[in-house]
Amino acid sequence: MIFGSMTEATPKSQANGERERLLWMLSLATFVIFFQAYMVAPILPMLADNFGTSVQRIGLIVPAYLIPYGVATLVYGLLADRLGIHRVMFASLAFFAVLTGLTATATSIEQIALWRMLTGLGASGVVPLGLTLIGRLYPYEQRGRPLGWLFGAMAGGMAFGSPSGAMMVPYVGWQGLFVVTGAAGLGILLLFLPYRRIIAAAAQPVMSTSRDVFRAYKSLLQTPRGARTYSYVLVNSMFHSGVFTWLGVYLERRYDIGPGGIGLALLGYGVPGLLLGPVIGRAADRWGRARLLPIGLALGAIAAVLLLLGFPLVLAPFVAMLLSLGYDMTQPLFAGIVTSLGGKRPGQAMGMNVFMLFVGFGLGSLIFGEMLRFGFGTALASFAVIELALALASLRLFRSESPSSATLGADETH
Repeated sequence: MIFGSMTEATPKSQANGERERLLWMLSLATFVIFFQAYMVAPILPMLADNFGTSVQRIGLIVPAYLIPYGVATLVYGLLADRLGIHRVMFASLAFFAVLTGLTATATSIEQIALWRMLTGLGASGVVPLGLTLIGRLYPYEQRGRPLGWLFGAMAGGMAFGSPSGAMMVPYVGWQGLFVVTGAAGLGILLLFLPYRRIIAAAAQPVMSTSRDVFRAYKSLLQTPRGARTYSYVLVNSMFHSGVFTWLGVYLERRYDIGPGGIGLALLGYGVPGLLLGPVIGRAADRWGRARLLPIGLALGAIAAVLLLLGFPLVLAPFVAMLLSLGYDMTQPLFAGIVTSLGGKRPGQAMGMNVFMLFVGFGLGSLIFGEMLRFGFGTALASFAVIELALALASLRLFRSESPSSATLGADETH
């Protein structure tokens, strides 16, 4: 274990303390990146009015960020394995801060989409490499809690990004929203600098040829365990992003409320991740992912059904909370499985995971938006049926993900 070698020169308690502080820093960076990714969702109707276009067209700026983000994670994982995680992560965080701030200079939809695409390409090295670090700093049987913190930060960023974006725009404008978020990213980069020694020691560079890289990707996708995990990451992220991205538009049309009301209605999203993420992680470590995954998938489907049936506006935060809980009980658990698949190339394995995650985010947002041509009822019903089918299939496909079998065979291909 890499962390074990680090503690030889550092007292164990001190090393554990540094590891925990690094976990908090990674969680903070993850929160801000996801805050930035989803702060535009509730202001899509306002942006459409400002630029004189349809909501469906302005909605393309969401996948314009998410899909390039997902694609670029494959490159960052390889660069990290070759150059070192700390160098690539710090460069990516700098790109995030600068490009987010520059988005405020856009004067048209096309320019916003371009800046969002560039930001997605530049920012995508932070979160996957943070997940990779968790896999190197914590043994498999202890990864549930730290992964719970990181995915809780993701959900929290999505949750607070949505209402905060809607509430801040009347005071600072949409341009100010991007400037403030970019400045926050720069501040986090400065806070990270003292931790570069720990990050560098956690995962040493791995030299490889292009043939080695291709063979490693092929190996990840050919094993039954890898194939089913990555497939679920992709389709489950499509479901959650599709529903959540357009939730603000759904609330505006159904209840005739503005950005501020939309922000308040979405306050429930992310609360389970922030409060229960580590608890869910510990439960996965103790009882196994096989028990929790079907429940999380089913909760997501139930949330979509509630949106389909309708409910009083006062219950909107609770429905958003249920949708968030479904995410928090699935994607962190899938990431825990992925941390055991990479072997000597953890960056490549986690890069593939985040590639599937963000491409799924982008595709889900895009597909749901296209299905709105037939109405919210059709889109929500279709997504709910697929998520429910995933829940039922997971009972058999992930039955081997129990604590004993996962720990004893972390790199197995069953």
